[in-house]
Amino acid sequence: MSGQKRRLVFISPVFLFPNDAGGKIRTTNILRGLKSGAFEIILLSVATAEQQKRWATEIEGVCDHFLSWAPNPVRPKWLRSADLFSNLPVNVTADQSVQGSTAVRNVIAQFHPDVVVFDFVHSAVLLPKTLLCAGVCFTHNVESEIFARHAAKAPNWMRRWLWSSQHRKMLRFEQGALNRFSAVVAVSDRDARFFTSSYHVKNVQSIPTGVDLDFFKWQEPLEIKPGTSPTIVFTGSMDWEANIDGVQFFLREVWPQVLSGCPKARFIVVGRNPPPSLLALGKSLRQVEFTGFVDDVRPYVYSAHVFVIPLLVGGGTRIKAFEAMAMGCPIVSTSIGTEGLGAEPGLHFLERDDVRSLAGAILGIVASRELRLTISRNARHLVEQRFGHQVAASAFEKICLNVLAQKPSVE
Repeated sequence: MSGQKRRLVFISPVFLFPNDAGGKIRTTNILRGLKSGAFEIILLSVATAEQQKRWATEIEGVCDHFLSWAPNPVRPKWLRSADLFSNLPVNVTADQSVQGSTAVRNVIAQFHPDVVVFDFVHSAVLLPKTLLCAGVCFTHNVESEIFARHAAKAPNWMRRWLWSSQHRKMLRFEQGALNRFSAVVAVSDRDARFFTSSYHVKNVQSIPTGVDLDFFKWQEPLEIKPGTSPTIVFTGSMDWEANIDGVQFFLREVWPQVLSGCPKARFIVVGRNPPPSLLALGKSLRQVEFTGFVDDVRPYVYSAHVFVIPLLVGGGTRIKAFEAMAMGCPIVSTSIGTEGLGAEPGLHFLERDDVRSLAGAILGIVASRELRLTISRNARHLVEQRFGHQVAASAFEKICLNVLAQKPSVE
């Protein structure tokens, strides 16, 4: 390794492989683009020995050195419920660990980095009291906003109270944590404006969401021939509350109307760990399939005629949208599902928020090959021009280089 390279320590509170969640995918794309650039990359992550062995090749592809700390033991659900009464939000409490904090201090002492990047604001719970180098926080969402949206959509007073309580805690933690860093990286201009105006963070810059355009190649949308079952697909981690909520809404409200207009249609949900209640709902309806975890989402997206993002809560940007655009599958989404993308409704995707309009847009794409092809081509052109993963990685690298000229310590 060249002695002229600056050193960048990247701290991830989750093990990045398999790439089965949007945050993991985004981070992996950034690291892959950073490697062999201006920095020597040291990745520090929670990981088991088995994970390190199984994913050794993938780890080597994103960093020059990999170090780890052992994950917290899995606690029973009744014990985890006590986290609701912590002063910290539950997702921050989950990342808090003596092992993690010790590993962060040790890697900094060992490598003397020029820049330390903390991935997700949750990981700031591992931030040392004083960091004698430039510190960057890579945010993937406005976390407090997600809690606020869950509170607004909660079906009863108990859930509203729980989500509202978490929202207040996250507001305090997120604002305090982000203001400790030399720079904050946001995944959309919208998020960056929020951090500046609401949290008064002084140095916030946004980067595009990067997509591997060679991996997610464009394919012309499939024809719907006589006897073909039009296929609608959703991809995403099905143990994430926002995805559960969105798919549940789609199944209960939108899917019956789609079937009414297109009785042969199929809906496929691709993603890990769908809860039993959602599986039961799917079984009660016609032509709904849950795949569970898959190694590769591409065959499912290439085989689909419409890609839906029926989210009612969420934050940041949905990398699943850019992947679908890159592959050429036309998207129908709620406004929250495509929030912050920098794409134009009606040109790159169809945006609808009420039940009837969502169903109508899906049926419209199914009925018109010309509409499918137009949206598909426009969307692919957009991601080629603005959202290739190397573009995002280059923007990230530039931010890290710029902070070296600023105040070096984080306190």
